Amino acid sequence: MSSTPPVLTATSETLPNVLLDIRGLKKHFPIEKGMLRRVTGHIRAVDGVNLLIREGETLGLVGESGCGKTTLGHCVLRAVEPTGGSVLFRSGTQMVDLAKLNRRQLRPYRKHIQMVFQDPYSSLDPRKTVFDIIAEPLVVNGIARGRELETKVRDMAEAVGLNYRYLKRYPHAFSGGQRQRIGIARALILNPELIVCDEPVSALDVSIQAQILNLLQDLQQKFHLTYLFIAHDLSVVEHISDDIAVMYVGKLVERAATEELFRHPYHPYTEALLSAVPRPDPDLPLKEIPLMGEVPSPAHPPSGCYFHPRCRYAQPICSQEEPALVSVDGAHLAACHFAGKLPLQGVE
Repeated sequence: MSSTPPVLTATSETLPNVLLDIRGLKKHFPIEKGMLRRVTGHIRAVDGVNLLIREGETLGLVGESGCGKTTLGHCVLRAVEPTGGSVLFRSGTQMVDLAKLNRRQLRPYRKHIQMVFQDPYSSLDPRKTVFDIIAEPLVVNGIARGRELETKVRDMAEAVGLNYRYLKRYPHAFSGGQRQRIGIARALILNPELIVCDEPVSALDVSIQAQILNLLQDLQQKFHLTYLFIAHDLSVVEHISDDIAVMYVGKLVERAATEELFRHPYHPYTEALLSAVPRPDPDLPLKEIPLMGEVPSPAHPPSGCYFHPRCRYAQPICSQEEPALVSVDGAHLAACHFAGKLPLQGVE
């Protein structure tokens, strides 16, 4: 195979400020049965997602557990191999399709995309010191060694709020919030452009969550980072995101600027998610919208709109035709046959 990476003909002039362009991304896991492991079906974890992320922005990706958020993030990183579609990443003036690269071709791009994991306990090697954990990406990529390595690790530790005197300690000596700071330092040590944050605060206490979110925002300004922030807590996503994209059973159902989506949702699933967001005023009435039935299996999704069996606004067309993700009001996208025509409730 040629060592020249596949590129899109589009340049920075035709796609200004776009860092990541996901087109028709699919990840289908095979269902195997019997002694011969015969494939009898597929789990459509990610099913044709289109998503743009611009330089310097934070895109929040939300949805119920099992909707495919984390799998999408892993596909971007090529931690799992996509079944189909493109993951176009800006490299200079060209968009390189990461989904088409082999391992050798992909290696130079890995340092530009890093991940902060959900669990700060299992994501750190307990046999290594904090110094070794943060330094490992530099060592593996042959970027620094000796005094230069020590200086880079020390500076990064201080940037994320870790005392450099504790770098020779092991992860078990730190709290959950401190461990997540170690994970963030490891992700940033290569000076990446895109960080995939996979529910980075869901395993932390509420008071620590705010500290980590504020730290991520400060680091974004300092290092000019772009975030794909995966979460299921809308109140957390509201705090940090410029735009929010909503996933349901492997598909993208809505995307808009954060304030616009909270005030004027155009998809019934988004309305139901917003109704469960806690209100800061205990005197405000809670108008939670219960969703009937169970989340459909991604192995056997319903016909038409995947959400129609649970939607209180469903009409016959919803079970017959799959709605496309289209612009309803400028940059506000929704995949609903009646987007903009339903009396959906937002959150002030």
